[in-house]
Amino acid sequence: MISNSTYGALAIVALWGLYQIVIVWTRVAQKRFKTEEQQDAFMDDCEQMLKVGDFEGVEEYCEGDVRAIPQMMHMAIDNRGEGYRRARQIMMDRFQRDVMSDLEYRLSWVSTVIKSAPMIGLFGTVFGMMGAFKTLATAESVEPSALAGDIQVALVTTASGLAIAIPLMILVASVNIRIAKMEDLVGSGLTRFFEAFKEGLAVAAKRPAAAATDGGTEQATVTETM
Repeated sequence: MISNSTYGALAIVALWGLYQIVIVWTRVAQKRFKTEEQQDAFMDDCEQMLKVGDFEGVEEYCEGDVRAIPQMMHMAIDNRGEGYRRARQIMMDRFQRDVMSDLEYRLSWVSTVIKSAPMIGLFGTVFGMMGAFKTLATAESVEPSALAGDIQVALVTTASGLAIAIPLMILVASVNIRIAKMEDLVGSGLTRFFEAFKEGLAVAAKRPAAAATDGGTEQATVTETM
């Protein structure tokens, strides 16, 4: 009964760790561009619109795109009325909370599985050896077959715990590399966005002044005509 419970616990933690790894892998794939060339092409289109103050065009271009950079750009543009610094802060806070924190939370579960799987295996090993010693203590002559079941539990549970932890450690390392690459791509894309966004805000700020100047000139012309 105890051995079956140990096998069941090992199966549960293995499936839970694998599930979290799959979720993280999928989220990273959704949030990043597949290649740097694709991101550069996307940023080229956005920069052209941003530098002339066409924020509505950028919003339409980013609409419905689930990748991190388009979502963050859309958010910054929505909050452009707050000013450059405030819009940038809101965007970075949202990225940290919605993307990075979620990935870190799920990876922490995987780390827990990596640590707990060998411990659960050791738990089964202890009970297996306890059963073997009990057999030795209560029998005058012990057949090897009488000890085989308990020793098998002791060895299999330990091996199972290690078999769960080691592949998950490799998968976590691979996922962390993908996350680091995603952060590098996002960082380079945001650097370009911030420069173009700042220029676009400056262009947009000049338009009301220009419109007011044109309106004053028209008023003066009308007055002189009268």
